[in-house]
Amino acid sequence: MTENMETLDAEDATPAGSATLPPLRPPCERLSPHKSSVCSRSYFVVVMVFFHVYIINVIALLFYVHYSSGQEDAARSRDAPGADHQRPEARRPPPKHEFLRDVSLTRMEGIRVGHVQRVSLVPGKVHEMRTLSLKPLLFGKRTNAVKRIQQRRRLLSCKRVGGKSGLVWILQEIPGFLAEDECRVVMQLAQLKGLMESQLMVQDGQDELARELNLSPEEIFNLLDINQDGQLQLHEILTHSRVRDGIWLTPENLREIYAGLKADKDGNGLLSLEEFRLLSSDAFQRFLLQRGVKRSQLVRNSRHTWLYQGKGAHRVLQDIKARVTRLTRLPPALVDLSEPLQVVRYEEGGHYHAHHDSGPVYPETGCAHTRLAANTSTPFETSCRYVTVLFYLNSVEGGGETAFPVADNRTYDEVSLIQNDVDLLDTRRNCDKSNLRVTPTKGTAVFWYNYLSDGRGWVGEQDEYALHGGCVVTRGTKWIANKWINIDPDYQRQARYQQLVAQQPEDEEDAGPTPRGHDVHQDL
Repeated sequence: MTENMETLDAEDATPAGSATLPPLRPPCERLSPHKSSVCSRSYFVVVMVFFHVYIINVIALLFYVHYSSGQEDAARSRDAPGADHQRPEARRPPPKHEFLRDVSLTRMEGIRVGHVQRVSLVPGKVHEMRTLSLKPLLFGKRTNAVKRIQQRRRLLSCKRVGGKSGLVWILQEIPGFLAEDECRVVMQLAQLKGLMESQLMVQDGQDELARELNLSPEEIFNLLDINQDGQLQLHEILTHSRVRDGIWLTPENLREIYAGLKADKDGNGLLSLEEFRLLSSDAFQRFLLQRGVKRSQLVRNSRHTWLYQGKGAHRVLQDIKARVTRLTRLPPALVDLSEPLQVVRYEEGGHYHAHHDSGPVYPETGCAHTRLAANTSTPFETSCRYVTVLFYLNSVEGGGETAFPVADNRTYDEVSLIQNDVDLLDTRRNCDKSNLRVTPTKGTAVFWYNYLSDGRGWVGEQDEYALHGGCVVTRGTKWIANKWINIDPDYQRQARYQQLVAQQPEDEEDAGPTPRGHDVHQDL
């Protein structure tokens, strides 16, 4: 009571006209904001914002689907066969003979020289496949020849001039690939079939190549003059002209021809442009025919035949083909459409100078096995043999090794193959100078690739390290067989070829593809 009266007295004592302030509350009685209410309102606002954004996105998606479906329906109606108005590109027929690249070629890996892989080629038996070389990839068992690789790094490894490097050529060998009785059967079938001369002749029309390409003598001279010194040296000419009408030219032969034709007027062993102009395109041929040719001067001195491996062929021949298919892991259709088995016999003194089983790939070059399926004609034709599997049918008494002149070389340069009158391609004289030689052993198979991979599972460039030849048989007889798997580096050409063969009647297809140079004897 007393406190209330004191309060009223204080209020009455306030001067008139002055602002009246509300009484102050004790600190404990001050109002505090309600945090729960504020948080609830913020949460509600955020949820509503996200909800509206979500609704807007859903509506936009529905509009997108609606208009996209409408455009596709309109496009289908325009492209329909019965549409009144078709786009020009819709009226064009699809490109014919265009095939999807649905085939990828499997390649073996060499790992390292001496690496052994176990492969199952026949039921109940495991073969060992040993890597003999990585350039090329060569599989087989290690022999003394492999140990000579490190001792044979000459010429090419240190006399490189603008060649290729970094390529992988793999050479492998499989001992016991063929049983002894299988080797005997193959040789007997070849003898029954009849063997023909294997002499390699230059194709007709090669002398007209310069005229077809409109090359003048000066242009030909410049092409041959590799070092561009204005003089043609012996090795420059031999690099492009080792073979003339099946005859192997050596530096000595070339000097003899120069003297016989009186081409080298100043006698310095070189040809100037003026001296080169005096030589006609058939001058070499006329001189060689007048002088006469010995068998030892031929590029290849052997006899051969072809054995069909398709339906109806001898069981051993079919088994060999199936074994090759399992070894290479390539599609059976590619193996079936490849060349038949070639059987070759070298008598004493027989040889085959170093060569490539397949030719380089150029835009103007076509493959022999797909020439009928090519859309356009090509001025040049070559054998496109992706894989070589070489079988030794007997053990040779003396000589007859398979030489690989540049195996495991760091680089490859064709000009350096001839140095100081030493021609590494000449297997009669310089077989012992090859980086690697494989001794013939009955039943052994040697396997390598002639082309690199294009990086996309198909055939790429020619593998130059696949250069090989047959050394001279010094004693006895040498029997071998070759199984080549033909694949065109042009995927479309290969696919058209396979389609063309598939459309043939069954009786014609069973006859098998006829290889280049195939003889007319009946197939066994």
